[in-house]
Amino acid sequence: MKFGLFYEHQIARPWGDGDEHRLFKDALDQVELADRLGFDHVWEVEHHFLEEYSHSSAPEVFLAAASQRTSSIRLGHGIVLLPSAYNHTARVVERINTLDLLSDGRVDFGTGESSSNAELDGFGVDRTTKRDQWLDHVEAATRMMVEEPFAGWDGPWLSMPPRNVVPKPFQKPHPPLWVACTQRETIRLAAQKGIGALSFGFMEPGEAEQWVGEYYDTIASEACVPAGFAVNANIACALPFMCHEDEQEAIDRGLDGAHFFGYSLGHFYLFGDHRPGVTDIHAEFLANRTAYGFDRDTAAQVGVSLRARMKKDAGEGPNDGVASLRGAIGTPDQIRDLLRDYEAAGVDQVIFISQAGHNRHEHICESMELFAREVMPEFAERDPAHAAAKEERLVDAVAAALARREPPRTADADYRLPPPVRTA
Repeated sequence: MKFGLFYEHQIARPWGDGDEHRLFKDALDQVELADRLGFDHVWEVEHHFLEEYSHSSAPEVFLAAASQRTSSIRLGHGIVLLPSAYNHTARVVERINTLDLLSDGRVDFGTGESSSNAELDGFGVDRTTKRDQWLDHVEAATRMMVEEPFAGWDGPWLSMPPRNVVPKPFQKPHPPLWVACTQRETIRLAAQKGIGALSFGFMEPGEAEQWVGEYYDTIASEACVPAGFAVNANIACALPFMCHEDEQEAIDRGLDGAHFFGYSLGHFYLFGDHRPGVTDIHAEFLANRTAYGFDRDTAAQVGVSLRARMKKDAGEGPNDGVASLRGAIGTPDQIRDLLRDYEAAGVDQVIFISQAGHNRHEHICESMELFAREVMPEFAERDPAHAAAKEERLVDAVAAALARREPPRTADADYRLPPPVRTA
């Protein structure tokens, strides 16, 4: 199993001059540290207008900066918004390919649609067609990466004449494809498209095992017709994270941030009444957290194993909602025990969320260092054998899936650009 870090660039109120600047600089320091410690991925979102919850509106800029301060960690767009009102598909491809060249082939290309009213309405994206737009654009994007020249596109949501989209990516045929998944239906769709599933909906290991099984069964079935020219058969899930030798200290350092992450997500996607630039989400969180399932006392019980908390969420006791969003907040032994369950469920990567709420930079760094020293080595030792066995198990299924995919096209040899327009 591999490990990643997830960034929304949260900045809970109150904030002052210089706080956003410090937030981004601290995040780059954390990514540089993660690279030295042997973490596998850093994942960066794209969100717009979701103040406090996410100030990550230009992930390509942040990841480009990270590429020059790291050497091994993979740089994941988790995700780029593909409906063209957010980003024209050709511009997305140009940025991804450039980053792939700058990073010597370390980019993972995650895509998605978003579902918040703030973003959809802000850019004029139709909620009822956003999934169809994504399907059209991701298909075109992979062709732009491999066809030379790109033979053009006449789809329901993208019309573009033949052009040679440059530069081409470092990785061949293109960077691994992923899609953001919060529902089982989207994980099924990811498998049908031969795309890695980035599950950002917190799930317990038993639930993950069911999703993993269905995902890989679909990859191996005739239903899998890849959106790209390579199959990225991987499933990842996200968990709140803070590691400390003392359980109570881990809770004190990480729990409130994890709960604010969940609350602010719900504010924009489920229940919030938001006035841009005015609403104080963090103040509302402090007043209302228990009513929305983020009870601190319940989640902060010391001495209850994280595995036992997950079992309660699976229906073997009172349901507190993914251990009351405790996740992987605890001691090295507690976190190791929990991660073994995810590994046994077949999860390929666990993505940790530490930069949340008012969590402190120095605590995040200390947590990563302790985890890398005490927990990560045993999983890293087992991962190569796991990856090799999975590749061998899927080799025939992947070959069959790629055979069902229409190959790269050749542009009309007689096609010419329109002649230059002379102006006075």
